[in-house]
Amino acid sequence: MDEAREKILKGAGGIPDREARRLSGGAVLALLGAALVLAVFGSFMLGRYPVSLGQLLGIIFHKLSFLNIEQTWTDTQAIAVLNVRLPRILLAVLVGACLSAAGAAYQGVFQNPMAAPDILGASAGAGFGAALAIFLGLGSVGVTAAAFGMSLVTVALVFFVSRRAKGERVMGLILAGIMISSLFQAGTSFIKLTADPTNKLPAITYWLMGSLVGADNEELRFVLWPMLLGLLPLLLLRWRLNVLTLGDSEARSLGVDAARLRPAVILCATLLTASSVSVSGMIGWVGLVIPHMMRRLTGSDYRYLMPASMLGGGGFLLLVDNLSRSLTSTEIPIGILTAFIGAPFFLLLITRRGEHNGRS
Repeated sequence: MDEAREKILKGAGGIPDREARRLSGGAVLALLGAALVLAVFGSFMLGRYPVSLGQLLGIIFHKLSFLNIEQTWTDTQAIAVLNVRLPRILLAVLVGACLSAAGAAYQGVFQNPMAAPDILGASAGAGFGAALAIFLGLGSVGVTAAAFGMSLVTVALVFFVSRRAKGERVMGLILAGIMISSLFQAGTSFIKLTADPTNKLPAITYWLMGSLVGADNEELRFVLWPMLLGLLPLLLLRWRLNVLTLGDSEARSLGVDAARLRPAVILCATLLTASSVSVSGMIGWVGLVIPHMMRRLTGSDYRYLMPASMLGGGGFLLLVDNLSRSLTSTEIPIGILTAFIGAPFFLLLITRRGEHNGRS
């Protein structure tokens, strides 16, 4: 019992944690939070219409009616800040936080460092739903709703199939996720094959590459509550994730019912993935790479790892989105940039880990 409790305090049993923390978990969270705030303010000032820090604060306070401030900004700048940049920045932070939190949760639940938010097919289902909505000519709200709904349907099918699969339950979930994902990916490919190549096929292809172009307050309101319903329980249950990573028998000895906790965590992570993909498209690597980066800063203790993943994921995707709209005259899809950044980093991570294991 004492050994199990010591494992909980040190972190997850199924995820490697080979480096001692240089800073306390609280200090890491404070630094990440401060960096995120700075990134948010900096993002407001980027764009075609330059906005100074003073003008930005004046627009915000004027909108909130806190103070009667002399107007030093143009109406165009106010529209750019409130109607264009604000929803896009908030969505970038929320999507990044949700994908990272979902990845960290899946890695703990499945005791697998390679687990990612799309492990149960949520992304494949969302892609199929969005492609179908675009093919049928539905509007942006219809595309978002279809992607969100099909993402949840896909994970429900995965659970349905896994319950009838023989063998170990967790492995059945993973295998069912792979199978159902392949089916929906095939469906998406068929839609692309039959779509009008003039306008619908490019729209489907661009959506699948992931982007926050056209983000607005309506999309933000649509996904805000599902995101909060997924994030808050994971924050409240994060210490139990430490117990869950020890295995069912040790969790039971510590008074945690793993059979009930695991589906609850998976449901929250699925809700985060579905709501994120429905507004951003297919953005890979965030939910895989960011939890590993944060684990190197905080260790594997989910009391610090989960909020650190949320803060780090939000900041990372916000910076990538800034790059996507600033590097060239034409916006680069976020999914392309996250792959360019995430894949080499993860390759470096696993090769360094291999070298360390070889020396030990």
